[in-house]
Amino acid sequence: MHTVTAPAASPSLMDRARSDGTKKAVKYASVSLVGVATTQVVLIIVHGILGWGPLKANVIAVAISSIPSYLLNRAWVWQKRGKSDLKREVVPFWAFAFAGLALSELLVYFVSHRTNATIAVSAANLSGFGLLWVARFFVLDRLLFKNDHKGESFLEHLAEDAPLA
Repeated sequence: MHTVTAPAASPSLMDRARSDGTKKAVKYASVSLVGVATTQVVLIIVHGILGWGPLKANVIAVAISSIPSYLLNRAWVWQKRGKSDLKREVVPFWAFAFAGLALSELLVYFVSHRTNATIAVSAANLSGFGLLWVARFFVLDRLLFKNDHKGESFLEHLAEDAPLA
């Protein structure tokens, strides 16, 4: 007699919604909203109210908003406790933040040569960071705040995980 077994059921939508990965992604999105709100408030204040130039205002806004973003991502999203590791966490996080800043600055520069409207400067800022948002989640999750670093630097860990050619 031949026994036929049913294929394993795939996880339901509710099971997926309750998964650790989904919870982490929702927390990450929440932290991102805090970062966006902080950036936009600072940008509106320094550019729209104080009248600073759009590029300078953008740098200030990103630098200020990166502090709560780093702290919230590390502690709440990835549950990291204790002292931050400068080589493995802080420097790569800020490098990624300033890569977003570089893209944002290009877009703000482009927009500011067409209009000085604060809403256009804000939209350019959001676009630059929005383009890198998903990639940043995977960098933070798989590399920066991964729990099994063995004391190696971010670049050593990245090289360790890279596929061989």
